[in-house]
Amino acid sequence: MKILILGQGAREHAIVKALIRTGTSPQEILVAPGNKGIAQEVECEPNIDITDRLAVDKLALEQGIELAIIGPEAPLVAGVSDSLRAQGVAVFGPSQVAAQLEGSKSFAKQIMSAAGVPTGMARQCKTIEDVEQAMEDFGAPYVIKADGLAAGKGVIVTEDSKAALEHAAEYIHMGILVEEFLAGQEVSLFFLSDGKSVMPLTPAQDFKRAFDNDKGPNTGGMGAYSPLPWLPETFIQEVEDTVALPTINELTRLGAPFVGLLYCGLIVTDRGIRVIEFNARFGDPETQVVLQRLITPLEALLYKAATGHLENASDAQFTQDVAVTVVLASEGYPAHQAPVREVKGIKKAQRVSGVEICFGSDVGRVLSVVATGKNFKKARKRAYKALSKITLDGSHYRTDIAAKVAQ
Repeated sequence: MKILILGQGAREHAIVKALIRTGTSPQEILVAPGNKGIAQEVECEPNIDITDRLAVDKLALEQGIELAIIGPEAPLVAGVSDSLRAQGVAVFGPSQVAAQLEGSKSFAKQIMSAAGVPTGMARQCKTIEDVEQAMEDFGAPYVIKADGLAAGKGVIVTEDSKAALEHAAEYIHMGILVEEFLAGQEVSLFFLSDGKSVMPLTPAQDFKRAFDNDKGPNTGGMGAYSPLPWLPETFIQEVEDTVALPTINELTRLGAPFVGLLYCGLIVTDRGIRVIEFNARFGDPETQVVLQRLITPLEALLYKAATGHLENASDAQFTQDVAVTVVLASEGYPAHQAPVREVKGIKKAQRVSGVEICFGSDVGRVLSVVATGKNFKKARKRAYKALSKITLDGSHYRTDIAAKVAQ
């Protein structure tokens, strides 16, 4: 089966690696635009704007694509999946309307309200005065969210009212959601969906803050680990019953079936599980650890979801090994963009047992070191050993990824 993957980051590299690891031939995979690391494994088409529906359609038809996997959120919100489906291509990625689950925080809240999905209180604000009033009503810590796509940087959680208002002012043109603060452990749980049924993958925990001990600004994610040994056995089924299926059913009721990856960003509070956010695609860096542990052929799972036959698929199976990923970021990330600098030591890092490198961007989140092991202590040791062999001037990474579960 000829597969097209849209995207150019570490998430897409992890998808490529998982496809190959679970049985897909590298010759059957095309990535657009891809990156220099992905290009070492499969063919890439670098000269394409993946939000340009006509350009993507043309590429898919010329290449005889049978399955398209849309990695980032921007092409989903741009309607690329709809255009590809109109050409007869099976697409793993929701429609433009269904992708508003990620593209608009207020739309997601409306869907959750209609479906009875547990989430925090929120207020939509169009002016700074609205934001100030909502902040006063909800109290600190303040949770301020841009009501649109902001590359993982649209959310701030802070006790500092001045910082909260400055963040709101930066994104007020999108609209702002002010939400109640929810305390607890965060969990990322992916569900494959064919618009009618869902299939859970394995939970992961993401580390959003830039620096150790959850300090610094929010990022797209600085590391992750999977599985989560502290979760109760009933957790996945509870999320499926109370979050994933009701959400999928509500979108179907609205005439916008969700076909693709439903990312449930969750928090386990004293009052139970609550949804923090939805994404409409694989999350980065959680994908790196979730797919690293996957045994079931990924190609078959995604194709069955894309063609409406997920109910005929066996549950996804995962190894007993654990996985840890640590992101290496360039100088100043996420506040500033450093110049492109040479990364050294990649080959030495790749020679560390149980380690693979997923390449990201030339700047920002440059790469993810993914390590597996029989336990978290072993996996962490491998990940940080590999990182110690990589040099990038001015770079930084967190040293505490999965530290609490490795004790």
